[in-house]
Amino acid sequence: MRNSTENCQICNSALIYFENGKELKCFRCGKTEFANIICSNDHYICDACHGKDVFDLIRDYVLYTKSMNPLEIAETLMSYQDKVPMLGCENAWIAAGALMAAIKNEGTLQIAKDQVDEVLNRTHRQAIGGYCGLTGVCGIAPAIGACFSVILGAACPKDWETAITMKVVSKIINVIANETGPCCCKNFVRTALTESVQLAQEYLHVNVPTVLPEAIICDHVERHAHGCRKERCAYYKQGH
Repeated sequence: MRNSTENCQICNSALIYFENGKELKCFRCGKTEFANIICSNDHYICDACHGKDVFDLIRDYVLYTKSMNPLEIAETLMSYQDKVPMLGCENAWIAAGALMAAIKNEGTLQIAKDQVDEVLNRTHRQAIGGYCGLTGVCGIAPAIGACFSVILGAACPKDWETAITMKVVSKIINVIANETGPCCCKNFVRTALTESVQLAQEYLHVNVPTVLPEAIICDHVERHAHGCRKERCAYYKQGH
């Protein structure tokens, strides 16, 4: 069992991470399931309830933004600090939505609104809070994978479509892995989207702009529950 400086949404007390999952009851909906994170006052919130309002906010924004820059879209959404938590799979929804919105707005591919919805729904199902450390799969990796899967029409019976999607996910995991210690969802979103721009050009022949790390000044440093990596992070700017 490990304590965290991250706080509970219900009572603002510190969160506790269990090495072995326990059967916990969601404070909001009453559903019982095995989970690894609870607060010191025994409040547990399931993934279905966690960030429920944020999902709709992200969906509405990415469906109607005109930006072709996924980093610009993501930075705008992550700036809603009163709604989007520092850590959590809400950030994976942002990564998925930002990439799909940028590709849709770039115009080379015809992306429908229901495809954006599908990507967000798939990401919601597979991005699970805390599992970056528990299984080694950050939710941002399947978020980017969902984008390529929907666009390419990947599925278990398919051939190259699924192969490309899996290659994309493996590359996203690899670049994110180089940014751990501790994990940072904001860094992971930026790092994954920067890599995704190159992957979109390689596999989808889509050219969307990006933002260089030196152009981004992270203003989430003091929010990090486990301590910011500071100089080890490309998005940290001393004095800001």
